[in-house]
Amino acid sequence: MGIFKKPALKKGPRREDIPEGQWVKCPECSEMIHRIDLADNHFVCSSCEHHFLMGCQDRANLIADEGSFEETNAGFFSKNPLGFAKYEDKVAMLREKTSLNDAVLTGRLTIGGKPAVIAVMDFKFFAGSMGSVVGEKITQAIELATQENRGMIIVSSSSGARMQEGMLSLMQMAKTCGALSYHHKKKLPYISLFTHPTTGGVTASYATVGDVNLAEPNCMIGFAGPRVVKETTHQDLPEGFQTAEFMLKHGLIDDIVSRHHLKEKLAQLLHYMMP
Repeated sequence: MGIFKKPALKKGPRREDIPEGQWVKCPECSEMIHRIDLADNHFVCSSCEHHFLMGCQDRANLIADEGSFEETNAGFFSKNPLGFAKYEDKVAMLREKTSLNDAVLTGRLTIGGKPAVIAVMDFKFFAGSMGSVVGEKITQAIELATQENRGMIIVSSSSGARMQEGMLSLMQMAKTCGALSYHHKKKLPYISLFTHPTTGGVTASYATVGDVNLAEPNCMIGFAGPRVVKETTHQDLPEGFQTAEFMLKHGLIDDIVSRHHLKEKLAQLLHYMMP
């Protein structure tokens, strides 16, 4: 027992006007960042340039010319085609929590004055998994771009196909790529942007078939997880395996672009590539 006794801390009444959860710790440099400052900096750490997850609406606002974004197919949301237990309850909970109907936002916009259609995935909704609604919205967005002679941009952030929809989810891989094939035949550009993380059936379909494949710094890109790959191949994985930098070195992507320069890069590419 200690000789001296510490005086007890005085606990006053809790102030109800002080909001909680206003500070975020950067996972890379451990810097504490206020949420307002983080949003003002496009969800990029000002100390180490770590790119945090970014919501689909924030990203659309970042990329689009001011006032040009027009959402399409906003009313689509998932049912329960396979009768998966508690799936509808989970979807309803996520719709209320995220204010999204599903894991992708689509719409028309201009970037640097160039007409395009965009599909932006959001990891907050079912880990960005691709079910029937995600595949249908992206397919219809591509078909709209084809009909209106617009460039197509898909921003991927996904855990892959949604297991609660089984084969109906896997069908979206072929459907989206088929729509992109018709878009390509009209000599219209398709730019794919990988963000953290992009995995599974999304990586194995539309994310990797862009005319230009871009990625954000240090984002994870892969089909299966590193543990699964290691157990399957029985080999030690190289350093940086499944990062954007590794994929750039080995030719899967064409460039790594910081979020601060993304709009400028997309405008430049559309300027060069639009017919």
